Amino acid sequence: MKGQNVSCEKSQRTEKAFYCSVMILFHAYKTGRGRSVTAAPPDLLLRLPAPRMKIAVLGATGQTGQFLIKQALEQGHTVTAIVRNPAKLAVHNDNLKVVKADIFAAESLKDHFKDQDVVMSCLGFPASFFSGVTGYTMSMAAVVSAMREARVSRLIAMTSWYTEPNSGTQSSYLIRFLLLPMIRSVLSNMYEMEQSLAKTQDINWTVVRPPGLKNLPATAQEFLTHEGYFVPESNNQPPRSAVGRGDVARFMLSLLNSNAWVKKGVAITTK
Repeated sequence: MKGQNVSCEKSQRTEKAFYCSVMILFHAYKTGRGRSVTAAPPDLLLRLPAPRMKIAVLGATGQTGQFLIKQALEQGHTVTAIVRNPAKLAVHNDNLKVVKADIFAAESLKDHFKDQDVVMSCLGFPASFFSGVTGYTMSMAAVVSAMREARVSRLIAMTSWYTEPNSGTQSSYLIRFLLLPMIRSVLSNMYEMEQSLAKTQDINWTVVRPPGLKNLPATAQEFLTHEGYFVPESNNQPPRSAVGRGDVARFMLSLLNSNAWVKKGVAITTK
């Protein structure tokens, strides 16, 4: 009898999962007839386990990268942290592998990208008043080349609001005339990197553009998103001009199970 009960419970769970899958496919047919679904009934999605993935993380020792790794491990993903100095990453987990590599050399990266499901980049480079910033474009050229050799096609990268030179004209006086000139060298190279990604045909990239970053953990706040270089005001309410790094990591990881922003740049903030 006990064996029969266990068998019955397994059968019921299988039937329930099958029912949820059928309902989601039916919802996709009704709303898009083959198009990607931007929103599905959340109660159905919550019943299905999220797939576990193999993630290569660049910028893993940075503040946002550390939030990303922590959350990815908590979600059961397997993470390969690609760093310059492994000693800087004081995280230990059976699902975490820390490797040393040169982010500007495809040959150094390609072996670490093999068998990965996705590459996620939280790389950041400091502003320079006396010379242009080139780290974003140079590293991304190596990353894309290494992804091609390793046959990995999914890329999620973080940049910033206002990368496009004219996108900050509606921002506040302080941002427009003080902050943006200070970091223009960074934003310009980010924009150049974004433009190079837009020309790729074989990489399923997504660029995530947060506003100012605060060193805060993830919350449960709803995201505001916009396909553009900033999130515009809504109902005469200006959007938040800063967001927690933990929430940026949360949004990036949410893209693992979504095709909504493939080959697009999405500006984000929280309500």
